[in-house]
Amino acid sequence: MSARDLRSPSATTPLLQAAEPHPSAPHPTLSPVDARDSSRQGQAHIAVHGGRGPVHGHEQEGGDGEGEARVCDGHWGDAQVHHHDGDGDGRAGVQGHGEVAHVGSARRALGNVVISIVGAGVLGLPFTFRQAGWLVGSCAIAGSASLSYYCMMLLVRCRRLVAERGHGSINTYGDLGYHACGQVGQRAVDVLVLVSQGGCCVAYLIFVGENLASILAGWPSLPGTSVRTTVILLLSPLQVLLAWVRSLTGLAPFSIFADVANLLAMAVVIRDDVSSFTRPTAVHAWTGLASVPFALGVACYCYEGFAMTLPLEASMKDRRKFPLVLGAGMFCITLLYIAFGVVGYVAFQDGTQEIITLNLPRDLSTDIVKLGLCVGLFFTFPVMMHPVHEIFERRIMLTLAFQRHVQPYPRLRRFLLRAVRALIVLAAAMVAVQVPGFATFIAFVGSSVCALLAFVLPATFHLQILGTEASWGTILSNSALIAFGLAFAAYGTYSTVWRG
Repeated sequence: MSARDLRSPSATTPLLQAAEPHPSAPHPTLSPVDARDSSRQGQAHIAVHGGRGPVHGHEQEGGDGEGEARVCDGHWGDAQVHHHDGDGDGRAGVQGHGEVAHVGSARRALGNVVISIVGAGVLGLPFTFRQAGWLVGSCAIAGSASLSYYCMMLLVRCRRLVAERGHGSINTYGDLGYHACGQVGQRAVDVLVLVSQGGCCVAYLIFVGENLASILAGWPSLPGTSVRTTVILLLSPLQVLLAWVRSLTGLAPFSIFADVANLLAMAVVIRDDVSSFTRPTAVHAWTGLASVPFALGVACYCYEGFAMTLPLEASMKDRRKFPLVLGAGMFCITLLYIAFGVVGYVAFQDGTQEIITLNLPRDLSTDIVKLGLCVGLFFTFPVMMHPVHEIFERRIMLTLAFQRHVQPYPRLRRFLLRAVRALIVLAAAMVAVQVPGFATFIAFVGSSVCALLAFVLPATFHLQILGTEASWGTILSNSALIAFGLAFAAYGTYSTVWRG
């Protein structure tokens, strides 16, 4: 989650500011018809690239006041967007591929790295260590951190290569895909980010349902359903109403609140873990080869923040320090993950549940933390769903039937687009109800989508951009990374589904 997760998308401080578009940046998705209608009707098509951090745009001017948030890539998170008449693909603003202002210090960039990656997915790590063993879980975390750092730096090197050749400005992961492989590369990034984003939203619902069900244990549920299912179904209509909110500004504080609640939850868990320590009679370092893909899938999910890499690097005053800053952030996160996973596993051993907060004793402080997490993630859900809504809406709005029979009628257009958003939210709720468990689901997302985003695409883009300049060592290392990513995505997905 990262607050990516529950890969929660985490909110950051507003370090990234809006800037003017770069004239050479590709504009791959908005058609002339879409742009013309946007200008005439005042429908803002705001593309937000990147990860979970807040994005700041401008106020909408004129038109019917109906804004659309559009994603071209990025792990969407706590975006803070005001509608603006126009279209564009800006990472930190609107009207084109905006470049991030170079205003961030190394300290701020380090904080952004940590906040952009760490999310509520960390609360599933103790269960992962129980399933795979503390040694296997620790190695999976460390290995995923190392590979993620290497591949994030591949993205930075690719941008620098493109800039050195004078081929345009690279502001986002999707831009890089376009420069490396054309429309195919950009669409691959868009689709994978969309799927991972949808997966994060489903994980939110699972998390909220599980934790509220633990608080409301013993309460009546809908006929033939569990309390968790009842909670998810009852919250769905409220999420539909939030999905109809076009401006994300009012929801941004709740995303920050979710991050604070997440940190408090970790503190309470560690406190109760230490007080619950018993003789570790059921603690295992290794539980078998079959558990390794599961551990790697969760680890990949917990480090998924690739769409934020390029915007974070661009936000620094001195970009030369970014490798050191990113490395320091990944090192701190890795220590936090391993310590939290081991402490939680040792405290509850074979009784460790999929979400560690479910192991905590029923008292006022625990219930407050759970409620805080649920409230924060409940209001972060519509922020994370914005790009999913927009992509579906954009596809519908570009059809000839929509342009002829719906676009001229504002009320009909508004009704149809709201219906689409409602159906998407209800579909996510239905998936969440069917998923057997939180840890299993994030392992599935990590093994399938995150592995491709983290390992396969960076190595592929690097080879494509280097072309004939690539050395044999680079070709072999990147090819090995691609092969590993594809094999892991295939086998990890199969293994996780089979385990589930």
